[in-house]
Amino acid sequence: MTKQIRINAFTQCSICPQSKGQWKNPADHSSAGYRDLDYWIDLAKTLERGCVDALFFADVHGVYDVFGGSMNAGIQHAVQFPGNDPTTLATVLARETQHLGLIFTLSTTYYPPFHAAKLFSSLDHFTGGRVGWNIVTSYLESAYKNGLGSQPLEHDERYDQADEYLDVAYKLWEHSWEEDAVSRDVHADVHTDPTKVHRINHKGQYYSVQGPHMCEPSPQRTPFLVQAGQSGRGTEFGAKHAEALFCGFRDIQEAKEKTRTIRDLCEANGRPRDAIKVLPGVCIVCAPTEQEAQEKYREYLSYSSPEGALALFGGWTGIDLAGLEPESVLDNMESQGMQFLAQWFNSDDPNNRATLMDVMEYMSIGSLAKVVVGTPAQIADYLEAMVDEADVDGFNVIPVAQPASALELVDLVIPELQRRGRFKTHYEGNTLRENFSHTSHPRLDPTHHAFTLSLESP
Repeated sequence: MTKQIRINAFTQCSICPQSKGQWKNPADHSSAGYRDLDYWIDLAKTLERGCVDALFFADVHGVYDVFGGSMNAGIQHAVQFPGNDPTTLATVLARETQHLGLIFTLSTTYYPPFHAAKLFSSLDHFTGGRVGWNIVTSYLESAYKNGLGSQPLEHDERYDQADEYLDVAYKLWEHSWEEDAVSRDVHADVHTDPTKVHRINHKGQYYSVQGPHMCEPSPQRTPFLVQAGQSGRGTEFGAKHAEALFCGFRDIQEAKEKTRTIRDLCEANGRPRDAIKVLPGVCIVCAPTEQEAQEKYREYLSYSSPEGALALFGGWTGIDLAGLEPESVLDNMESQGMQFLAQWFNSDDPNNRATLMDVMEYMSIGSLAKVVVGTPAQIADYLEAMVDEADVDGFNVIPVAQPASALELVDLVIPELQRRGRFKTHYEGNTLRENFSHTSHPRLDPTHHAFTLSLESP
């Protein structure tokens, strides 16, 4: 049977989040739209018209202030700043759509697990089971300075903390309330049976949470779980917890190797090899003809803000590229971060040595995501090749201009995939988990780590 392709539409409740400078492009409405309900409603309806699986909201807390040792470039070029809290859109978008999933980013570093569990149960109730959680551990120093979280932990310890964080959340979602705890028995004057609601009494290295959970079981109980970390420790974390992984791959060969690693780790955690949907980020520039697509790409480049792209990169990596000449060769620089950057941008050709100019040009459109430019058929060829040769499951599609990129996806690319039998023509389930994972049940798979846990004795 031909493997069906899954598609999420990436966004952020801010201005042209991954393609700096596009706010100047008349095709991009995000500058004012990010704070306008009608803008988000129209975008959600467009995506649902194309049977897109979910609208995926990234989020950050803090300003990008590594580039040049200042927040000035980050503010000047609207580098994910200003930004609003996307979870406040959930109920409005759920009311205006019937099927589209809504995935929200929330950091295990900044919010207590009890808070997160209550938030996502509430969202799951109010969306009818269409909510997902993109689990991240956070890194911006500026967020800590705003009182969010304690002092930053080392990278791997952040995931150790996140492991325990998820255990607390699972105990609240899956174990605190029995399925029939809410009886609404008028004659016995019992709304909720107290013998079927339990404290979790969690005491661990990082958290002490008594419970019980504040919310009765929602349609999915646990929200659909997505994770975006790509380091070795992050991949291990994802293989244990996630139902979908948002990844970045330079080419099909790297995608094939890393997807195999994810499948192996998933199996090592006692889960089926296909329990996780692997979703590389891709940035699509599409038009009816190849010439039109290339012209559109050049027009996008004309609006780009290279300094904004470098400010974004500095926030992600902690590497300050300010003051370097455009012709500076990256692998001449003595730092682990620079060597990683050089490896990312250098091709297999040993004579090709990436420069700062290469970084600026590459990141101007779609940041580090693979950019695919072409006709609907050419775009579909690439997506099919990634799925068939690398064994990925679908894509997190990153816009250049919004809503223009969403219209390209829905009106050009998806119809071509549907003609090839590679993308659905209607939603098949009621919840995000059912639609995304092709399951007939809205709850977590019983092989998931959440069901190895038990409540502590009081």
